[in-house]
Amino acid sequence: MKEHFRRYWLGYLVALLVLTLPAYASNFFVRSIATRALILGLLASSLVFLSKYAGMVSLAQTLMYGVAGFMVGNAVASGGTRGMQLGWDAWVGMFFALAITVVVSLIFGAIASRTTGIYFLMLTLTYAVIGFYFFGQVTTFSGFGGISGVTPPDVLQGPVRIFYAAAGTSIIVYVIFRALARTPFGLALQGVRDDPVRMSSLGFNVPLHRTMAFVLAGLVAGLAGVLNIWWKGQIDPQSITIARTIDVLIIAVIGGISSLEGAWLGAIVFVGANNYLRNIPFIDDIGLTEARFRTVIGLLVLAIVVLSPEGLTGIFQRAWNYVRSKTGGGMREPPRKEAIDSG
Repeated sequence: MKEHFRRYWLGYLVALLVLTLPAYASNFFVRSIATRALILGLLASSLVFLSKYAGMVSLAQTLMYGVAGFMVGNAVASGGTRGMQLGWDAWVGMFFALAITVVVSLIFGAIASRTTGIYFLMLTLTYAVIGFYFFGQVTTFSGFGGISGVTPPDVLQGPVRIFYAAAGTSIIVYVIFRALARTPFGLALQGVRDDPVRMSSLGFNVPLHRTMAFVLAGLVAGLAGVLNIWWKGQIDPQSITIARTIDVLIIAVIGGISSLEGAWLGAIVFVGANNYLRNIPFIDDIGLTEARFRTVIGLLVLAIVVLSPEGLTGIFQRAWNYVRSKTGGGMREPPRKEAIDSG
């Protein structure tokens, strides 16, 4: 038990700080910064999971996020020009949305699983483009200009409760992803990542493993989409543009695309920069529009990648190793990228 706590004490500390955040942070920070960062981190974690354990960099995660959000809106909204206007209970709408997201992920994953590398990347980008135009033009599912007036279940009414829902879901997903790496499926998936030809010769169904990983990542992206529409109360096609798709990839790169922790770390940096850079005098003077913000984020990503290809988590790991070496703790050799991840 002591060895377990010594190894994971930093993770427990971060979880404690997050769960107690409403006690010491402002309402604005909890509602507008932390909650959004947790939701985007959850979305980015689905991309990091695919990249880290399956070797698949997917640009379709924002589509799954949008599918879940629109399906919740169609299921629970009633009256007006709000999609299908089914008027269901919020919990029923959530399970309906996640079921549709899983089906879409299964279909798209089965097709994409037979491609690798740049071909997989471009195919998932095509999915994202198709999804954006579908919801932008088929008003039966997206309403006229989006779906609004969506409320979460009664138990989650209020910004603090939504924050805790996002925090709890993030912690659960993180633990599941880490635990999955130690299961036979997770180990086989990492083998598929490293040498698909050899895994196929050993009798493993490579496309099936990739498809199931894609479905799991799609489900997590769907959870982020449900939380997002519960938090914002509305969704529109602009929520799943190509720019938003690239944002998720940027978040993963900032935090470290080979690190699950990096998904949430990159999200808090991205959201914090978007909100607080405008308060810096010389930046405020030029007016930080959306286009200019992307320029600043681009420069930030460039600086981080130059310093550490592993993102901020790589920088922190180097700093931690340096401190340990100076304090007599020794420096642990970082694991080889091609090695099987033990969790």
